[in-house]
Amino acid sequence: MTSTDPDTISPLTDGNWPDEIADLREGFAGALNVYRTMAHHPELLRAWAPLRQHIVKDSTLGAQNSEIVILRTGVRLGSSYEWAHHVSRARALGMDDDRIKAVLATPEGDDALLAQAVDAIIDHQKLPAALERRLAEVFGQKAVFDIIATVGFYTVLGTILMTYDVPVDDKIAAEIEANPL
Repeated sequence: MTSTDPDTISPLTDGNWPDEIADLREGFAGALNVYRTMAHHPELLRAWAPLRQHIVKDSTLGAQNSEIVILRTGVRLGSSYEWAHHVSRARALGMDDDRIKAVLATPEGDDALLAQAVDAIIDHQKLPAALERRLAEVFGQKAVFDIIATVGFYTVLGTILMTYDVPVDDKIAAEIEANPL
């Protein structure tokens, strides 16, 4: 552990990176504090990698719809780390600040449907039948599974982030400070 507080787990530095996941350090895992924190459990991080690939890169929702789901999940969990990181990612995908900000309250159109899905999953751990049918009509059945999986994935990440008080990565913190919502 690199923390000065013995009760806190901090993101691992390159010098403390576990040998058994050395191959992950140069990719996604070494790039973000959340995964540097998860590296305290190398087996979990290695198992996490394929699911991350699907949720973050290969979801049938598409990049912008995925960001709406992730942002809403971050908001509902109260995860400032997820919010900051995914505001940055949403902007990089071409989403404007008004669309991003709408996730904090009640978005419109398809974004509202995605926000309702996140809220239902977090509040009730299920999608009501009518909402599930509407999501399938608009986004497709596989996308409904991806919505559920994305909320679950980011709920786990958010719990790790908040349990270990993982700091927002410096680059993202500077970006958000320079261009707040």
